[in-house]
Amino acid sequence: MSGHEDRTKKGGPAATPGLPSFGSLFAGIAAELPEEQVDVLARSGGVRIERIVSRGHASPEGFWYDQPEDEWVLVAAGEGTLEFEDGRRITLRPGDWVDIPAGVRHRVARTAEDRDTVWVAVWREAATSVSTAGKGSGTLPG
Repeated sequence: MSGHEDRTKKGGPAATPGLPSFGSLFAGIAAELPEEQVDVLARSGGVRIERIVSRGHASPEGFWYDQPEDEWVLVAAGEGTLEFEDGRRITLRPGDWVDIPAGVRHRVARTAEDRDTVWVAVWREAATSVSTAGKGSGTLPG
């Protein structure tokens, strides 16, 4: 993805050590989005938190993400469908999340065209455990 804006390096609260940083997931979204808008909201150690805004975007045909980090993804607004190399697909709506282990090839099959899809992605070193609260069976609907 392109357009990564690292908000942790901007002025204001995020750049001031010892002070909390804050913001809104829904502020600062570009009126025109020829590409997904990706903003780094926070980073520390082996963790990076990004806000990704899609508006009718999808991964190019034949393209697969194959990442060295685990990626936990939440849809805060809109709707998006992820496709996995093994053919499984999962549609995420507001409040839905998925935890994608490192090395699991996946792509964005589609996002809502009539509204913004706002994703929160938490990247972390591989093999990190997560809470089972609200977690499904470990298999994706297919």
